[in-house]
Amino acid sequence: MASKDRDILPDLAKPVHYHVSLFDLQLGGSWGYKGIVRIDSKITHPTKEIVLNSKDIEVQDAEVHGKDGTKLAKASEITYDTKSERVTFTFPEEITPSDVVLSVNFTGTMNNAMAGFYRSKYTPVVEPTEDTPKEGDSYYMLSTQFESCDARRAFPCFDEPNLKATFDFEIEVPSGQTALSNMPIKSERSGSKSGLKFVSFETTPVMSTYLLAWAVGDFEYVEAMTQRKYQGKSIPVRVYTTKGLKEQARFALECAHRTVDYFSEVFEIEYPLPKADLLAVHEFAMGAMENWGLVTYRTTAVLFDEGKSDTRYKNRIAYVVAHELAHQWFGNLVTMDWWNELWLNEGFATWVGWLAVDHFYPEWNIWSQFVAEGVQQAFQLDSLRASHPIEVPVRNALEVDQIFDHISYLKGSSVIRMLSDHLGRETFLRGVAAYLKTHAYGNATTNDLWSALSKASGQDVTSFMDPWIRKIGFPVVTVTEEPGQINVRQNRFLSTGDAKPEEDETTWWIPLGVKSGPKMADVKSSALVSKADTLEGVGQDSFYKLNKDLSGFYRTNYPADRLAKLGRSLDLLSTEDKIGLIGDAAALAVSGDGDTAALLALLEGFKEEQNYLAWSQISSSVANLRSVFALNEPVAAGLKKFALELASPAAHKIGWEFSSEDDYLTVQLRKLLIGMAGLAGHDNIISEAKRRFELWKSGNNKSAVHTNLRSVVFGIAISEGGYEEYDAVKQEYLNTDSVDGKEICLAALGRTKNVDLVNNYLDFVFSDKVAIQDVHNGAVSLASNPLTRHLLWDYMKKNWASVEARLSTNNVVFERFVRMGLSKFADHDIAADIASFFQNKDTSAYDRALVIVADSIRTNAHYKERDEKQVLGWLQAHGYA
Repeated sequence: MASKDRDILPDLAKPVHYHVSLFDLQLGGSWGYKGIVRIDSKITHPTKEIVLNSKDIEVQDAEVHGKDGTKLAKASEITYDTKSERVTFTFPEEITPSDVVLSVNFTGTMNNAMAGFYRSKYTPVVEPTEDTPKEGDSYYMLSTQFESCDARRAFPCFDEPNLKATFDFEIEVPSGQTALSNMPIKSERSGSKSGLKFVSFETTPVMSTYLLAWAVGDFEYVEAMTQRKYQGKSIPVRVYTTKGLKEQARFALECAHRTVDYFSEVFEIEYPLPKADLLAVHEFAMGAMENWGLVTYRTTAVLFDEGKSDTRYKNRIAYVVAHELAHQWFGNLVTMDWWNELWLNEGFATWVGWLAVDHFYPEWNIWSQFVAEGVQQAFQLDSLRASHPIEVPVRNALEVDQIFDHISYLKGSSVIRMLSDHLGRETFLRGVAAYLKTHAYGNATTNDLWSALSKASGQDVTSFMDPWIRKIGFPVVTVTEEPGQINVRQNRFLSTGDAKPEEDETTWWIPLGVKSGPKMADVKSSALVSKADTLEGVGQDSFYKLNKDLSGFYRTNYPADRLAKLGRSLDLLSTEDKIGLIGDAAALAVSGDGDTAALLALLEGFKEEQNYLAWSQISSSVANLRSVFALNEPVAAGLKKFALELASPAAHKIGWEFSSEDDYLTVQLRKLLIGMAGLAGHDNIISEAKRRFELWKSGNNKSAVHTNLRSVVFGIAISEGGYEEYDAVKQEYLNTDSVDGKEICLAALGRTKNVDLVNNYLDFVFSDKVAIQDVHNGAVSLASNPLTRHLLWDYMKKNWASVEARLSTNNVVFERFVRMGLSKFADHDIAADIASFFQNKDTSAYDRALVIVADSIRTNAHYKERDEKQVLGWLQAHGYA
C-alpha cells in the first residue's frame, strides 16, 4: 500500500534508538514533568526540517548532534500542528544524510484522560507508603496507555507502528515508590534532591512506540516462575497491584505463568523477554493493553477475590490474560505494518486467547461460549449496512480508535476459527509459527500470514480468505429441498433484509460442513464457491444440518418444516449447533427472511435444555424480542408469559442453593435462569429474591445474597421495588470493597422503573462517584430497560453540555456510551430525533457509533412493524396472550 493512501510522517528521518529520561515530576497541582529524549536517527534525505509526532507537549529546544557528540545544529524554529499532532523542527542549514542524534528537551503533563502518561485516582485499602502521590483525600498511581497514537502525549517520537526502534528509559521517582517498565531494572541512583531516586531500565528489543510502557506507584506483587526453562532458567512472572490487593491477583498469576509456557510451545518461539509483568490499573478505558513485558489491566480483568467475586470474572480474567500474552508474540514480536491491519493483531489474539483458556479449562466449554458470545455479536454488527470490512483502509491513524470493535476482534477471530477448523488446528498453528519466525522483530501484512498458511497447508488460503477480509458483510445460505438433494444459494445478509444487487456482488468461499445420517455422524466437508449449488445424497427424506458446530461465519436459512424437524431432534445437535440454530432463526426473523412464529416454535422446544451456553443464546434471543415489541402492550404481555413458561421448569429444577460440587457452568446457569424467570414475573422467584435482599439489606445476614447471585437479586429487587431498594444498592456501590461490586451495582440500579429514580441514576452515573471507565455500564443498563430507555435520550439532550464534558475526556468511552446507550430503540421518530440533534455537533469521536445507532434502530423499527400482528396471532393461538 503506497504512502499516498496514508497520512504519515515525512520520510526524512528514521529512528533507530530512543533514550527517554523523565524527571522533576510534580506529584499534585500541575502534574507536570520534564523530559529529555535523545533519538539515534538515520537522516534519509538532505533536509532542513525534522518532523515528529507530539501532543500536549511543549518543546523547549531541539538539537542535532553527530554520532561522536559534536553539535551539528540547533532548531531555529519549532512549530506545532495540533490537528495532525506533529511538531516540526526547522534548522538554519541543511542536514546531510547520515547517522545523527536528535536531542529534545520538553515538558509534559500526567493527565487524567486514561491516555498517554496519566494518573489514576484510588482509595488505598491499607496505609500507603508516605511518599505515595496524593492530592486532597485521593491517592494516585501513574501509568501509560499509548495504543494507538498516544506515546506522542508522553514524549515527542516517531509514533507509527512500522517505525520500530530500541528504547532506554529512566525516570525520577520518590524513593519509597516502585517504578516499572517493559524491561527489568538496570540500575538506581539518587535523584536531584533527597527523597528521590532515578530508576533506569535495560534496553528493550526493537519495537513500536505504542508498546512502550512505564508505571510508578505504591505497588506490591505476587510472583511465580515459569515451569519451562528459557536459555537455562525460569522467567519471573509477576502481578503488581497497589498495596493491599496482591492476594486478589493469585488467579491471574496462575493463568499467566502457565500461558507464557503454553504459547512458547504453540508458537515454537520462546517468550522473548527476561520477565513478564502484569499490572492492575485503577482507571483504565479498555480491558487491558499488551505493552511488551508490562501488560496493564483494568482491575476487573485481573483481580479476583475468592468468595467475594462473581465466578464469571474468573472466566474473563483467564481469557484477558491469555489474549494479552498472545500479543507478546503476535503484535509485539511481529507487528502489523499499519493500522488498517489492526484485525491481524486483535482477531488472532482473540482466537488464540480462547484456545489457551480451552487448553487449561476444558470443563468451561469455551468454544460454545465463543459461538454464543463472540460469533453472535460479530454477526450482529456485520449484518448492518454500517459495518466495515475486517481490513479497513485507514488514511489517518487518528481515526483508528473506532476500529477497535466487534469486527476487528470478533469477526476477525470468527474467520480465523473457520480457517483453522478447515485447515486443521495443527497445520494452522504450524503456519502461524512459520509466520512469526519469518517476521520476528519486524512488521508484516495479512498477505504474509496467508502465504505462511498456504505453504503449511498446501492450499490457496489467500483466495478463500480474501472476500472474508476485504469485503463488507457475510452471507446467508438459503436451503431448498428436493427428493434426494438440496439446493444451496448464498446472498449477503442484512438485518433489514433489503440488500440491493450492487450490495450483493461478493461470492464467499463457504465451508458447508454438512452433518447427516442417523446419529449426525457423517460430515461432508465440501465448500460452496459459487452463488448456488446442489448437494446430492441429502434431502427431504434424510436428516441433515449445515455448518457443523457453527464453524463457518454465515447464517443458514432452512425451509420452515426442516427447522421444526431440527427443533424436535435437539439431542442430536452439539451445543454450538443449538446456539447457531437459535441465533440464525432469530436473525432471520428480524430480517424477514424467516419469521418470528418459526423462532417462537423452535424456542418452545428448549424447555428441557440444561446447558448454560445454549440458555445464554435462548435468553438473549428472547430478550431481543421483548425489547423490540416492548411498547405493544398485548404482545409484550404475551412474550413475558412466553419467557416465564420457557424458563420456569429449568429454573425450578436448578433451584437457589449452591453446593461445593457445582461446576462453573452450573453456577452461571443458576444465575441466568433465576434472572430470566424473575424478570419475566415468576412470583415465587420474585418473593424469594426480595426475602434474601431484605436479609442482606438489614445487615442481619450479609450472606443471604450469594456472591454469584448479587447481579440478579439486586436487579429483581430494584426492578420490583422503589426508593428503599434503590438506595440500599446505591450505598453498596459506594461502600463495596469487592473488585466487581461497582460494576454489578451500577448495572442493577439501571433496572428501576421509577422516572425520578432513573433521573437520579443518570445524575449519579455522570457524577464523579462513577469512574469514567464505567460510565458506559450505565448506558447499557438503561438501554436494556425498554420502559425507561427513552429517559436516557431525554437526559442526554437536556444536559448535553455536561454529558459531553464528562465523556469527552476519553474517546473510547464516548463512542461506547453513544453506541450502547442509543441502539436499542425501535422507533423511527427517535432515530430522526437523534439524527437531527447531532447534525450540527462535532461527532468525530463517535461518528461510526451514530451510523450503527441509526442502522440498528431502523432494523428494530422495521421488524416491529412487519411482525407485531403475526407475533400476537401466534401468542394467542398458543395460549400466551
